[in-house]
Amino acid sequence: MDNVVKPKHDKVHTISAAAISHDAGKAAVSSIATEIRVTTRSSAAAKVVAAKSGDTARNDNLKTPSGSSNADGVRVLTLADYKGAAMSLAEAFKDDHSSMYFTHTPDRKDWSEQQRWELHVKIMEYITYAHILKGLVLSAGPNYDCVALWMPPGQNMDDYLTILRSGMWRLNYQLSAEGRKRFFDEFLPLLNSTKAQVLGDRDDSSWYLVYIGTRASGRGKGYARKVIDYVTDVADREGRACYLESSKEVNQRIYGRMGFEVVKKVYLQREREAVELDIMVREPKKRETDGDSGVFVE
Repeated sequence: MDNVVKPKHDKVHTISAAAISHDAGKAAVSSIATEIRVTTRSSAAAKVVAAKSGDTARNDNLKTPSGSSNADGVRVLTLADYKGAAMSLAEAFKDDHSSMYFTHTPDRKDWSEQQRWELHVKIMEYITYAHILKGLVLSAGPNYDCVALWMPPGQNMDDYLTILRSGMWRLNYQLSAEGRKRFFDEFLPLLNSTKAQVLGDRDDSSWYLVYIGTRASGRGKGYARKVIDYVTDVADREGRACYLESSKEVNQRIYGRMGFEVVKKVYLQREREAVELDIMVREPKKRETDGDSGVFVE
């Protein structure tokens, strides 16, 4: 994905304000207790790394330990990386309408641009942290130039512990009243229902590119393709679709070159000018295996 903050995924279709509203003191204590047992990356990420390490069609040395780069310069990020990755995404999406939709609300007209920026960064940190816990977070280029947040098949970040550990529960009081309505009552339900409608019985078996952003210093260098190809190679092998939402029409061409097609448009409508989101799906490419070499061929 390129332009949308989308922290809600797959089967659990209702992160609500009530679900993450609880005593802050209890949350802090619980967070410390559970964080001790947090691994540096999710089990889903480990599976993808294992799958990539067996992809001899591209390189014999694709074994990618947590936090290190593979032959294409793609890093699988860990909890130690979440702040750097989140800052990169925050910079990439600073002026994106889908991000401003939650921070630039009518009931926060008195807020300074610095206050809006700080909330924007916090949202990115919560989402990035949650994806490292339950999904796959990739980076290409120096200094987290391009960052992609993927949610693998059968995974979501809606369980209580992930909401707690990531800090997502804080949005219940950090967003304004209008911001909460936009985020919890409009945005998340719209994305969930649309994804379920578009993918049907493949909803839970697809790859979801929740977020992808490239900071200014990394644009035009092919980093986005690298962090997308890293997963689509696996998706093709497994025969799985990939799904994303984009809030910039210009990106249709970019994703189109990677096999994505626009299948639907949806709109966020609580602002005077609606925010358009393009729904794009990439169908898996058929691949055959050379029986002698074990190499995948198109």
